[in-house]
Amino acid sequence: MSELLEFLRTHDEAFRSQSRLASLYSDFRYQRNSNPDGYTANSSAWLRALSSAAKAGLVPSASGAAHGNERFVLNSGEELSRALQTSQFGRPLALGAVIEDAVKQGQLIPLKEFLERAESVYVKRWVRVPSVGDVFKWGLKQLGVLGDGSSGEDRLVRGDFVVIGNVEEAAKRVIDEADQIATSNTSRVFSKAIFNKAFAKEVGVDKLSQRDLDVLLLHLRRDRNAVAYDAVSGVVKFKAPGEAKPASITNEDKSIAALRTLISTTEPQIEQLTARIAQLDITARTAVANKQVSAAKTALRQKKLADTTLQQRTATLAQLEDVYAKIEQAADQVEIVKVMEASGQTLKSLNAQTGGVEKVQDVMDGLKDEMMNVDEIGQAINDVSAGEMDDVEVENELEALEKAEKEKLEAKERAEREKREAEEAEKTKARLAELENVGKEVEQKQDEATTAQEAEKATA
Repeated sequence: MSELLEFLRTHDEAFRSQSRLASLYSDFRYQRNSNPDGYTANSSAWLRALSSAAKAGLVPSASGAAHGNERFVLNSGEELSRALQTSQFGRPLALGAVIEDAVKQGQLIPLKEFLERAESVYVKRWVRVPSVGDVFKWGLKQLGVLGDGSSGEDRLVRGDFVVIGNVEEAAKRVIDEADQIATSNTSRVFSKAIFNKAFAKEVGVDKLSQRDLDVLLLHLRRDRNAVAYDAVSGVVKFKAPGEAKPASITNEDKSIAALRTLISTTEPQIEQLTARIAQLDITARTAVANKQVSAAKTALRQKKLADTTLQQRTATLAQLEDVYAKIEQAADQVEIVKVMEASGQTLKSLNAQTGGVEKVQDVMDGLKDEMMNVDEIGQAINDVSAGEMDDVEVENELEALEKAEKEKLEAKERAEREKREAEEAEKTKARLAELENVGKEVEQKQDEATTAQEAEKATA
């Protein structure tokens, strides 16, 4: 099983089921009319699988191609068909129709057409001018290579196609990363080499192929309007925050890109020289321990030469970094001066709208006078209202209030007095009842005493 097939079966659900595989590998072109949903499902599954495989770098390139497996460019042809071949189902019989459908839908664009197109791939025309890809497909149909999609043998034509979905995803990641690392005027300027080194990881590779790099930069410039790109000098400049479109590349930008490239290439040289010096030192010590004087001298001479070169490279790098720091400072100062100049013009315009100090003073004086007029008018209104007030009515209202209050107090006192009298009457009634009970008890005791005496006399 090829690496491509193993990837599809691992990462795509549609390629795990045997029944689903049988459908995908069959000539399902006839379903365009009899079963459109089934046809669309199979075609979409193939396009999704091929796009994922391309993004993983597993789609084989044309025989003898020097650019290797690419992420944005899909090569269709014998190599792809062979890599998809299985022992059970053979080769996919409708892959040519899948590629053709993807081209019609704009999900795949012939590489030549993509690179030569002047306007954005997102521009839709009311009257569509035939593209290079249209002419190419028309010629294939005239030769009988492409049919109506439902009859004849499916032919998988060799060609290179840009996978738009993969390019769009990578471009978004690159723009997001640039927003984080490209924060100054100079850090937004890249050479192609530095751009490749800085953003290849966003695509999942250590280094982009030349064609992938060209496709990505063209998409960022033409379709996303995110960078300015000079293909001759290879300078890339990201759009600054707040800019509607990226500024054009200047000679200063080209110098900055060249300086950054030189710094980036000098740093690895220093690392390599440092590692070489360490290795030569070990070699010399080992030779001395083995009493190999000639080998030890040779290693020490090489170490001395490497150390001298290292010092030169280190001094050069320090000088380059100092120059770059000064350029970055100067570029920032230019931006600050531009902002201050624009701010000064804004203040001048606003001050002109106020009419100057004298006009402002006149406005404030007039405002103060009008505020005083408001106070005087209010005082006059209050005085008139106070003079028109009827004192007799006030006295009568006051007398009525006092009378009402007096009646309220008298009613309260009367209620309290009646309550006290009722309580006293209850207490008196209770005391009389107690005295009556005491009298009855005394009489009873006297009666008992008399009865007792009479009884004693009778006994005697």
